[in-house]
Amino acid sequence: QVQLVESGGGLVQAGGSLRLSCAASGRTFSSLGMGWFRQVPGKEREFVAAINRSGDVTDYTENVKGRFTISRDNAKNTVYLQMNSLKPEDTAVYYCAARLRLGLRSSPTDYDYWGQGTQVTVSS
Repeated sequence: QVQLVESGGGLVQAGGSLRLSCAASGRTFSSLGMGWFRQVPGKEREFVAAINRSGDVTDYTENVKGRFTISRDNAKNTVYLQMNSLKPEDTAVYYCAARLRLGLRSSPTDYDYWGQGTQVTVSS
């Protein structure tokens, strides 16, 4: 069993930055592919970014490319999402997810474990 705990959400003005963290436990962190998703009420959970086990391959949804950066520190069992140039449309609950199998994936159904989520609100 893998436990994921997100932190770092909050309220920020448009154009500002936030860094989300997700601490993992329960399994060797370097054996997990990791992803970030987000969800707003009434909509499906949306892929944001993913990173492979070693941290040298990443993937992003188109509308965050150039603004968000996913990274990981396997020594600290933590994955990060650095969010810059935030826009009001980035407002959502952000979820960290872990995947046991190889390969980067953008579908929520390809992930095995989920955190509880952290709220990000961007004011205009």
